[in-house]
Amino acid sequence: MKKGINIWSFKGDSTIAENIRTAKKAGFDGIELSLNETGELSLAASDKEIQEIKNELQQNELEIAGLATGLYWSYPMTSENVATREKAIDVCKKQLELAAALGVDTILVIPGAVGVDFIPGSEVADYEYAYDRALEAIGKLVPFAESAGVSIGIENVWNKFLLSPLEMRSFIDAHNSSFVGSYFDVGNALHNGYPEQWIRILGHRIKKVHFKDYRRQAGGLHGFVDLLAGDVDYPAVMQALHAIGYDNYVTGEMIPPYNHHSEQIIFNTSKAMDAILGR
Repeated sequence: MKKGINIWSFKGDSTIAENIRTAKKAGFDGIELSLNETGELSLAASDKEIQEIKNELQQNELEIAGLATGLYWSYPMTSENVATREKAIDVCKKQLELAAALGVDTILVIPGAVGVDFIPGSEVADYEYAYDRALEAIGKLVPFAESAGVSIGIENVWNKFLLSPLEMRSFIDAHNSSFVGSYFDVGNALHNGYPEQWIRILGHRIKKVHFKDYRRQAGGLHGFVDLLAGDVDYPAVMQALHAIGYDNYVTGEMIPPYNHHSEQIIFNTSKAMDAILGR
């Protein structure tokens, strides 16, 4: 398995180039980037900007581990508003396009939400309609994913939706495409389940993996802690990943970064992942 770090683990005012250099210095094999509405790597990203990112990666001998985005919180595929759902589909098309240009094999996709507790005022959707809307949206995107040669990785996240590994498996299989799979987040699964069980059930459907840790007793977003400081049974997680033959990127997603000496979280995460991976 290869070791990556998500760009959200870095302080917000740092540039992609700075983050690439820090990730290399900390001993990572790759960095997971994010598609944004504005700024660097935005919806309006030009070919020149993409090439500059590729050049920076090449100069630092670093790979791109994946392409995420936080835009699906603003534009959920499950929204009652048709225009919002169409915007979500457009975002995903752009994400697929940029992933292909960057040489990424899988994008992270949040397929909407029934409700989001950590975003005040967010839309609440009826579960049955949310499922149908998400299914329809991903179905429309499958041909674009297949054409781009980039997989859509559905992330398990705190969206009150696709709450069990059995439901996630059924949602993925409904599309009957090898280009739809799971972007499995270890830490997110701990809130109401056991990540090693998710891994066994999802099996070959897992395209990418996020490493986070979570302390159940703390609860809420405050439960996320440094790797190996929480309740994730990482030996069991690794055993499950080996059992299904997973050999792609495992990517640390440490949110939020430290308030002071923020770069230290990158180095701490790298060392913790070395321990988990047995390096």
